[in-house]
Amino acid sequence: MRSLSLLAALLCAAALQAQESFDLVVYGATAGGVMTSVSGARHGLKTVLLEPGRHVGGMATGGLSRTDVGTREVIGGLALEFYFLVGERYEMRRFNNPVAWFYEPKTGEAVMIDMLQKAGVTLLLNHRLKESDGVVKRGPRVEEVITTDGRRFRAGIFADCTYEGDLMAQAKVSYTWGRESVAQYGESLAGVRDRTPFHQFKFNIPARDSAGKLLPEISGAPRGEPGAADKRVQAYNFRIIATDDPANRVPWPKPADYSPSRYELLARYLDAFVKNTGRPPVFHELTLIARIPNHKADFNNNGPFSTDYIGKSYDYPEGSYRRRAEIWQDHENYVKGFYYFLANDPRVPKPLQQEVRSWGLPKDEYADTGHWPHQLYVREARRMVGEYVVIQKDLQTDRSKPDVIGMGSYNSDSHNVQRFVNVEGFAENEGDMQVPVQPYQIPYRVMTPKAGEAENLLVPVCFSASHVAYSSLRMEPQYMIIGHAAGVAAALALQAKVPVQQVEIHALQDTLRKEGAVFEYAPNQQMQSFGILRRKYAPAPPARFNWE
Repeated sequence: MRSLSLLAALLCAAALQAQESFDLVVYGATAGGVMTSVSGARHGLKTVLLEPGRHVGGMATGGLSRTDVGTREVIGGLALEFYFLVGERYEMRRFNNPVAWFYEPKTGEAVMIDMLQKAGVTLLLNHRLKESDGVVKRGPRVEEVITTDGRRFRAGIFADCTYEGDLMAQAKVSYTWGRESVAQYGESLAGVRDRTPFHQFKFNIPARDSAGKLLPEISGAPRGEPGAADKRVQAYNFRIIATDDPANRVPWPKPADYSPSRYELLARYLDAFVKNTGRPPVFHELTLIARIPNHKADFNNNGPFSTDYIGKSYDYPEGSYRRRAEIWQDHENYVKGFYYFLANDPRVPKPLQQEVRSWGLPKDEYADTGHWPHQLYVREARRMVGEYVVIQKDLQTDRSKPDVIGMGSYNSDSHNVQRFVNVEGFAENEGDMQVPVQPYQIPYRVMTPKAGEAENLLVPVCFSASHVAYSSLRMEPQYMIIGHAAGVAAALALQAKVPVQQVEIHALQDTLRKEGAVFEYAPNQQMQSFGILRRKYAPAPPARFNWE
């Protein structure tokens, strides 16, 4: 009996030792997670940042180096501080323009790590939430989270800053994924889209081969009625960092499961392109090439068949860790195969192939992942359903908010959701949304759950928005802006001993203003003058290039 008591005491002591207490636990070292952590720590909170992977920054260091700024004048606070500090690394002040919006991933990650260290944040990499029973709650309060290695982290406030929203989901907070119908929130852009012109096949490509078999990368499922809701998710991809510097270039890698037949639709599109235009496409018409420093570029999706792996993200939001890993690897194989096909397949026009071969992966980026980006571009997964859901009108007609914490300005931008067989038997893409917006205010309520569901949890990434609104708000600067406010709100909630839903908004706003947040936007005369100059001196597109 005595030995059993001693064993119980030892186990209890071990459990207490494994349990660690903080003021603020942030899960997910995305850019939003980094800024939530830095903000909270700067306001005196003992803060730990738990990251499931090996890197910090999410997409902001994982390939998205051509920042989606929208109207850059609305980016302030910690987000602007990050881009300013990146600019310092490139000595941008030499040009009287201290901010670097486009940068190398290794530089962005180094800046974020430096910000975390100087703020005193405890950063723990390779710390993933237990797949089930990883969140312990008592009533509406999250008490602790448990990682897969058994470590337990207690805190007064928790923040889920992952792209997936796993902490939020395990905390039993209301959420959704996919697309709402037009009727649900009265959004004209919601649901299944009617035919859209961008990233669309300009030439009729039969969806089936001569034997009537469906070509790879085309779904045989019906499109759905325009305006209807569904659980489909916009396409993911990898934003590739490439270089045209021969001394720093690694040839396009061949994936283990490579089969040229997977790209049969692309081959037929290239053939139709030449027949219909009288010229081969240039590389930029198949992948968006955005230059960043030191002979590198951020490559993104462009055109009807590109790096977006259309229709293959549906299982990701609710997928198990194993299923997500399979989806991740499948996307990596697809995107690698896309570039390998263009660089090597004999059906690719020679001028295009030569151009593709002039690029490759940079030796000095992503050394631990074979020079491949460490982050899958999860453009959208789960979305919280809080007491206030930001919808289309909040971006277009009802753009002011009493609880403003920052601003957004990027287009409503959803990538294609599916590729189907249209009524004429041709391949067609669906889901693209590119609708301009004016700068709008982001409410604090975007990141607070319903009061009865979780009173000490903030959600700065999988926040409360419809698919239409999320398509604009999902840009990395906005994740950082919301994260900045989350850290301040956490400190105010703990100081006042109130739920996050009851944070004193004026105190939050006053603090954010003092730290450089931007709440208002008005074009000035010089900005209008720059617009005139940009239009006047815009380079003429080459004769053999379509600038759509």
